[in-house]
Amino acid sequence: MVSYMYDVIIIGGGPSGLMASIAAAENGGKVLLLEKGKKLGTKLAISGGGRCNVTNRLPQEEIVKNIPGNGRFLYGPFSVFNNEDIIAFFEGLGVALKEEDHGRMFPVSNKAKDVVNALLTEMDRLKVEVRIGTRVKKLLMDDDKVLGVRLDSGDEIRAHAIVVAVGGKAVPQTGSTGDGYPWADKAGHTVTELYPTEVPLLSDESFITSKELQGLALRDAAVSVLNAKGKTVITHQMDMLFTHFGLSGPAVLRCSQFVVKERMKNGNSPVEIRIDSMPSMKEEAVFQMLFSTVKDDSKKAVKNVLKGVAVERWLLFLFEKAGIDPAETGAQLSSEKIRSLAKLLKAFPMQVNGTQPIEKAFVTGGGVSVKEIIPKTMASRKKEGLYFCGEILDIHGYTGGYNITSALVTGRLAGMNSGEYAESQRS
Repeated sequence: MVSYMYDVIIIGGGPSGLMASIAAAENGGKVLLLEKGKKLGTKLAISGGGRCNVTNRLPQEEIVKNIPGNGRFLYGPFSVFNNEDIIAFFEGLGVALKEEDHGRMFPVSNKAKDVVNALLTEMDRLKVEVRIGTRVKKLLMDDDKVLGVRLDSGDEIRAHAIVVAVGGKAVPQTGSTGDGYPWADKAGHTVTELYPTEVPLLSDESFITSKELQGLALRDAAVSVLNAKGKTVITHQMDMLFTHFGLSGPAVLRCSQFVVKERMKNGNSPVEIRIDSMPSMKEEAVFQMLFSTVKDDSKKAVKNVLKGVAVERWLLFLFEKAGIDPAETGAQLSSEKIRSLAKLLKAFPMQVNGTQPIEKAFVTGGGVSVKEIIPKTMASRKKEGLYFCGEILDIHGYTGGYNITSALVTGRLAGMNSGEYAESQRS
């Protein structure tokens, strides 16, 4: 007869693991949380630039739209515990929250550690046992169900239920090094192809390799990804940045997963990106505006007349591409060249040939297939007593509180239901 030392073992001390441990312990069960690193909540502590963007207050449909990687799966979990419940949960723990742009929720104190400490205090109150610096080597299971874990030390710990909350492969300095994928595979789960998302893009364009535009930021630009047929796949309008290796900034990070997916389809060929630096105007209106501006002041050099149209460095770069001498006067400038400039301001084309590696990404794309997870409980459809939550799942969203919402919601459900399952096994 095997004696079960614990009701639930949670593997991983990130956002979903901490939330799962609290939810499992609320049920009165004996809960053990194992974390291989030296600290709990490392990823939470650095999220949102150290301020911790705990969730997003947008309506559920909007949240799902901002999670292009299987966001629709979350409709089931949201019917049990949603973003408003996350807000109520943290405020109940004494962490006052405030809303910022695009529905992003932060602690009023602007300190991520207040969020982490509130979770740790609650775990303490519920008597969750924590072992840090403890690495799990494998899950113990028979044909039907999980039985426990084997540690690197060789020790085995038995439990009625196991929650895998070990994260993906992005931001490995926080401990997310992909440990859980082989365990999921062994348990009979499909692990879909892993790839970086929310990641800077690489380019070999001459103006990138020469560092000509390095450090140039374009505010509120519309960045589009084109497919092999030249059709727009996605457009994101936010700030962007030229770097020494390619492109970065919020608009580019949001486009990155679409570049990855296009390259998966086109045999890893380069992908065309178009930058619209005047998204509020149509091309013809830009042409008319440029034309009347230079012709109204026809004796002055065009670089002085058009100074306010765009960031000077960008404008001078586009002048060169359009064959315009900045010293030319409006009277000398042909309407063809003005039209060419208008086109470049609206749709500057460039090739990108990949992304930085998954270790440099903010979020992991791919993971444990959500088709094999029961949405309202986060239970495995393959092994009884096994639950998954957080970034190990094939769910990924944009930055802005969407991934952490998914982690906390799935963590809550995995904890709650693993606790209930363990109780049913005890009785």
